[in-house]
Amino acid sequence: MNNLFHKFYRSFYLKTGGYIPAKPLSQPLYPGDFFQIRNGEMVVLGNIFFSHIIGPEDVNISYDEHLNGAEWKFEDGVSRPYSGRSSGHGAGPGEFEFSKQVLAFAGYGSFVFSSADRKLVRIANWSDLQDQLIIKLTQVYYSFREVFVVTESASTAHWSLAVGGSQDAELEIATATENFGLVDIFGHPDVRTIQSKNVEYYHMEKQRRPAFFRAKKLVVQDEKIGVFINELILHRRKHQEWALGFYEQFDTDSVYIHALSGNPGYSLLDSLRANELNANTALLYFKWADMNLDDVEALFPRYGN
Repeated sequence: MNNLFHKFYRSFYLKTGGYIPAKPLSQPLYPGDFFQIRNGEMVVLGNIFFSHIIGPEDVNISYDEHLNGAEWKFEDGVSRPYSGRSSGHGAGPGEFEFSKQVLAFAGYGSFVFSSADRKLVRIANWSDLQDQLIIKLTQVYYSFREVFVVTESASTAHWSLAVGGSQDAELEIATATENFGLVDIFGHPDVRTIQSKNVEYYHMEKQRRPAFFRAKKLVVQDEKIGVFINELILHRRKHQEWALGFYEQFDTDSVYIHALSGNPGYSLLDSLRANELNANTALLYFKWADMNLDDVEALFPRYGN
């Protein structure tokens, strides 16, 4: 179930130019929210304005910006075996016509997403705040080594998402709104569900909530990473040489240094000597980078083999 939305989140990032849905989708994310990713979830820890880390007089918030480009409507592994007009009988006299459509999902995680009227709220003067935020979030108010800060929150007048749970999943929908021709009615605010089969998730959001965002993440300065790696390799070599001389019954003909994995920058930050990383040196160690596809993948950890 954890990876049900993997295709959707990955496609959303790639097709919208770097925007990411909140996870869980029901969680609003506002400009200034800071969070960490733990076990595939975004854990919001606070807001830089609510917590007075940045004063209201120092920030410039831009509102009601309309996002350019194509509407956020995309899908993966969804076909429409039926689209057409039908007629029926209601409570009153006479017949009424309605548009009907059947969506078929190719497999687990196949999805269809539609939205309308995107607007953006963003921190317009991020460049003026970024350095002091590094110092305050790593030294003054907190001691973060990994943290994300939301810089842009996007909302829509309405959006709809359906995700299939198996290869035979189907969703049958209809709307009485007048339209002509075989148009796609998924995502229309007046659409109704007739029936569904093996659709794992289907939601229609009709309120303008900040469900999509861009964020900056705290990372180690590039030049420091090279220094860290060299120091770590040297330390491991000396450690191995010492161990082979200190303990008995181990072979001493070679020193084995295994390859580095993960992010060596953060582990070495934790091993810095006391007060080596402080308010005066924090900008030498940290910088901000855009949240990217690697971070999207971190929202979907794979457990086991």
